[in-house]
Amino acid sequence: MSRLAFKSVVYHGYLRLGELNAVPANGQSFQFPNNEIRIHHISPISDRCPPLSILHTVSSSSVRCKLEPSSPVEQANLINLHVSCLYESKTAVVLLGDEEIHLVAMPSKQKKSPCFWCFSVPLGLYESSLGLLNLRCLAIVFDLDETLIVANTMKSFGDRIEALRGWIARETDSVRMLGMSAELKRYVDDRALLKQYADSNCVVDNGKMYKVQVEEVPQLSDSHEKVVRPVIRLQEKNIILTRINPKMRDTSVLVRLRPAWDDLSSYLTAKGRKRFEVYVCTMAERDYALEMWRLLDPKAQLINKKQLLNRVVCVKPGSRKSLLNVFQDGNCHPKMAMVIDDHSTVWEDRDQPRVHVVPPFAPYFAPQAEAASDVPVLCVARNVVCSVRGSFFKEFDGNLLSKISKVFYEDEVVTLPHAPDVSNYLMSEGKHADDVADMPVEEIPDVKSKHPS
Repeated sequence: MSRLAFKSVVYHGYLRLGELNAVPANGQSFQFPNNEIRIHHISPISDRCPPLSILHTVSSSSVRCKLEPSSPVEQANLINLHVSCLYESKTAVVLLGDEEIHLVAMPSKQKKSPCFWCFSVPLGLYESSLGLLNLRCLAIVFDLDETLIVANTMKSFGDRIEALRGWIARETDSVRMLGMSAELKRYVDDRALLKQYADSNCVVDNGKMYKVQVEEVPQLSDSHEKVVRPVIRLQEKNIILTRINPKMRDTSVLVRLRPAWDDLSSYLTAKGRKRFEVYVCTMAERDYALEMWRLLDPKAQLINKKQLLNRVVCVKPGSRKSLLNVFQDGNCHPKMAMVIDDHSTVWEDRDQPRVHVVPPFAPYFAPQAEAASDVPVLCVARNVVCSVRGSFFKEFDGNLLSKISKVFYEDEVVTLPHAPDVSNYLMSEGKHADDVADMPVEEIPDVKSKHPS
């Protein structure tokens, strides 16, 4: 026995199973409190991915220690635990504060007795990761303003129109003046639509009258009041008029949806199963963010209403976005997530390699930008998303799973193959999106700081 090994008594509930030595691994020395390994529960069975592959992918600290029998005496209860975990793809879970220590049953080249590798992960992360990896699913986080939508109130329209008129008055270049005048007209026309809606709950567009349709907003919890909003949808223009507070007309908003959102969103949940779990991270205010997402996902196919409060994350203006904050409940590891945003620098430095940057949506300044390419911006994003998912699981299945099946208890931890990471499959911000614009979408084997005021 190694001089650094710690003899620990193993319990499952109140049942004493036997004794194991905790042996240092990977240069780490780890000791269980009071030299007691108290198993809290057994993890769910994994039907596709061995526990070692899951924990190697999502654990930040690698193997904390190895466990082996402290004596040659046969310990039937420990043998039963080991056999059950090894052949049913389960782990024994010890709770230590806000961590779970997972005992992974390992085959041995030399020993016929129970041997384990121990990994630590945040509470809940293993089970959620097990579900994602078994379903070949990743996570995707969307920004809202200037990424998927542009929204304006009467006040923000007025501010922009006033600013443009000032710039035009000072402009001497006739070409630039022409461009700003066209932008001004687009703002003026949309403000007129919003004013009609705010004043009379109807709009006239191209000679046709559109009246509000009452839309009931699903209650997000028992403490939330029932909300009914007057909404007008101008489908051909990708415009929606809504009211953040139905009782206050000055919270009326005209929202322009980015073209090809349907193409991207339908890929995420194609053929009745999710390819991605969806989250939102925005610097907008909460009521506004929830309504904008409802307009983007009216049938709650991407985020169901029970998850909405946890999955729409609002960051205070001036703060940086963080995937650890988005996944603070342990529902995903950042290595299994990607972001769609029009800026990467609003994210923590460690998260920026996981951001696919799209050009800001500018329907007033540059409406032709979305149509300038044969492939709309969000279709390019869809192709990137498809490519990232395909590459991640090609690495997971073709490299990690195939090699992990040959790993034994005696092997050095450093010999484990590299775990896949979404950041390895995303191009840098400087590389042009045209490189993936024409990529086929293939099946894979089994305003930023605040809402407009």
